[in-house]
Amino acid sequence: MIFGKIDFLNLLPFHVFIKRYARTTRFQQSLHYHKGVPSALNREFAMRRIDAAFVSSITAQNCRHFGVGIVAQREVLSVLSLPNADKDDSDSATSNLLARILDIHGEILSGDKALRFYYSGGDHIDLGGTWYEQTGLPFVFALLSTHNHTDELHRLSRAFVSKKVKIPYYILMKASLQSGLTPAQIIHYLKYISYKVGVKEMKGYKRFVREAKKKGINPSLKDIRY
Repeated sequence: MIFGKIDFLNLLPFHVFIKRYARTTRFQQSLHYHKGVPSALNREFAMRRIDAAFVSSITAQNCRHFGVGIVAQREVLSVLSLPNADKDDSDSATSNLLARILDIHGEILSGDKALRFYYSGGDHIDLGGTWYEQTGLPFVFALLSTHNHTDELHRLSRAFVSKKVKIPYYILMKASLQSGLTPAQIIHYLKYISYKVGVKEMKGYKRFVREAKKKGINPSLKDIRY
């Protein structure tokens, strides 16, 4: 299986989990990584160059998934609008569309660069928090999806959400050096991220898809601009 790997901090617990999981199953023998930012992995997944990935919500609606995603229950800290001229984030189509749905203008930042801005104390609007204020629902930024390998991904998904992942100190320090954030900031941030996509999370996801359609946007995997 070729797995699309996003090296953002919001997936650090998953990357720790999958390394342990792979060592205890035959899954390790077939696992290969393809790294990229979300927008690039959307295209690679659409073209079937990778078998599974956390696919941006706006392109995941027709994909096979098993209740695992990147979720903000309220504030997310890593998807922000800055009080600058309107500018999309080339790394994340879902974040750009969310800003449009919320009618928020400014420069959109996502991922680790948004976290660095957040912890610097700059003025911003948290898009996850604003979504919750307007809908009362969590926001699902991505869904763990696959073209095939459904049995393997189903087992992996159930195992991942069934236990809390503890991040080893050496991995936390490595992530700190790579991201420019302190270990304490990383731990603080991860408290805002959850991964189980249950009934309430799916309700929020479906609301997002409906709002996108109202904006005239209904991309599928064939629409790889997203």
